Amino acid sequence: MEIDTINIQELKKALFESWSLESSSKWSKDNLAKGQCGVTALVVNDLLGGEIRKTELTDGWHFYNIIDNKRYDFTASQFKVGIKYKDFPSDRVEALADTNEKQYNYLKQNTINLLFK
Repeated sequence: MEIDTINIQELKKALFESWSLESSSKWSKDNLAKGQCGVTALVVNDLLGGEIRKTELTDGWHFYNIIDNKRYDFTASQFKVGIKYKDFPSDRVEALADTNEKQYNYLKQNTINLLFK
């Protein structure tokens, strides 16, 4: 599989399998996506391009991706209620501030390993 042929469902599966305490200190077995939004938005941006967007929630900013004018929020499952998206422009610097280099490098490498094994 090449990067330009990444299937969204395969990417979602690889992300879900990669999320752990290594990718977010907020992760739990009961809520796999908890705290994964910034780091996930960065990895998806690396693999598929597009834009990083954000919406303000009660706990702070929530990051996700816009690719070919379509919203992809792989971490929405962490919330019990639906999100009213505002799609404010964001960037890699803001998303990285939500995580750290070690978590980002772990998630990116693990996701790539699962996608291209």
